[in-house]
Amino acid sequence: MKNNLVISPSDNVAVALSNINKGEVLSIQGKQISLVEDIPVKHKFTLHALSKGDEVTMYGVPVGKATTSIKEGALITTENLKHSAAPYKFRNFNYQYEKPSIEGLSEKTFLGYHRNDGQVGTANHWIFIPMVFCQNRNLKVLKEAFEAELGFKKENPYRLKLRSLVHGGNDASYEEEKLSQKVFKNIDGIKFLTHEGGCGGTKDDAQGLVNLLAGYIKNPNVAGATVMSLGCQHAQISMLEEALRERFKTDKPVLYFEQQQFTTENDMLSKAIKDTYKALEEVNKIERQPAPLSKLSIGLECGGSDGFSGITANPLMGVVSDKINALGGRSILSEFPELCGVEQDLIDRCPNEEVANKFIRIMESYNNQAEKVGSGFDMNPSPGNVRDGLITDAIKSAGAATKGGRSPVADVIDYGEYATKQGLNLLCTPGNDVESTTGLAGFGSNIILFSTGLGTPTGNVVCPVIKISSNSMLPAKMKDIIDFDAGRLISEQASQEELSEELIDLIIEVASGRHQTCASKLGQDDFIPWKRGVSL
Repeated sequence: MKNNLVISPSDNVAVALSNINKGEVLSIQGKQISLVEDIPVKHKFTLHALSKGDEVTMYGVPVGKATTSIKEGALITTENLKHSAAPYKFRNFNYQYEKPSIEGLSEKTFLGYHRNDGQVGTANHWIFIPMVFCQNRNLKVLKEAFEAELGFKKENPYRLKLRSLVHGGNDASYEEEKLSQKVFKNIDGIKFLTHEGGCGGTKDDAQGLVNLLAGYIKNPNVAGATVMSLGCQHAQISMLEEALRERFKTDKPVLYFEQQQFTTENDMLSKAIKDTYKALEEVNKIERQPAPLSKLSIGLECGGSDGFSGITANPLMGVVSDKINALGGRSILSEFPELCGVEQDLIDRCPNEEVANKFIRIMESYNNQAEKVGSGFDMNPSPGNVRDGLITDAIKSAGAATKGGRSPVADVIDYGEYATKQGLNLLCTPGNDVESTTGLAGFGSNIILFSTGLGTPTGNVVCPVIKISSNSMLPAKMKDIIDFDAGRLISEQASQEELSEELIDLIIEVASGRHQTCASKLGQDDFIPWKRGVSL
């Protein structure tokens, strides 16, 4: 197996595909390079000597500047490299793009839930939403009741293990709790979106939360919603009604209950149960029907990234994204802090100056906010990222952006706007895994592809999340969280085309409800709204 990779011909560093020892002589681009240090797997080493202030390039773009002189064949570290990114601006660039082959894909379908607005869901959920954190306890009470009686309650193996210890470690001293059978065959889940917002913050915070909740109701994976409110909070029911009427147009059933309009809590919850059950009987009549792959809206996310993410899992997702877009579908690339350094490439792919300038405006406003509190996009890499070779934000970004493939940018959407354009959409979210996946599901995704090199259990409350590993060690190490091994591009030298077809087949199985993702099996119903403060 090859032990190094130069990603772009113009790069002046290479990536170690395995541990390489000091003194080894490598033949790279017709040149013999003797390593002056041990190079750990996933880390980078120089292809020629660098002076202080010289740019380091990867993926054909600047990713940092040398803070000291660096010998040829030396390891790139946080001690000798600092973040640096290329300047960017709108220019009338004639972007040329050759669509990928989609032979055989146009005939493929998935079984989904067709909505009146033309969207197709990969799941059929009913959601409970609190307008304010004061209703979280009421949602907890309702969650226990609905999940137990409608057959959605998952067995808790740790409760049984604890019960065994209580009884002296004798497994025969108790019986497992019998779970009820599923009542509604065409409803995939009753989901509860608890949060800590709705009051006490700014009016912008309240409106941002309302927009997100409206987006979840509009999401094609949602059949309808029960909304619980206190009555006096900033995030009013009337604001949600307006959002659903004006910005997130939908005719789905939405039930509203405001506690300050009821004499007792029991009265409100009893009515909520009765009315919701009646609504569930109706949405249960919706059945899965065939839909073309053009009805897929794929969210593109990465988290717990490593030095292989940008050369295996992310580019593979980019190929799948390009193919879905070529079929007439949609992909949504999020995490704006992880686009720092590749702005010019994305600007050049925008359809016009208006869309390009919107991207520039959002990026600069976001970064300025971060810098005002002593942060900035350059502080995005986590300790785990750095430990595995992602030394600067620009290195991380250059690899992260490959999730979006090479399709032209169809639209740029800010947090709080719903994706409607066919093709590649850029959605402003933070890099935080759960805040970002929460935004992807809230603003148009019906399935999410999520790459990881270090491992993360992140899921989503209404959207299936397919976890894709960047290396082949991770699925063996954390086998209960990984759905697909993209590390085979290196470990088995599998072709990108072969694996992209395999991944699309998995997407079809998940979208059709025939295969459950690891995150879904674990009940990883993550949901964290972004308050639009400084979160990278």
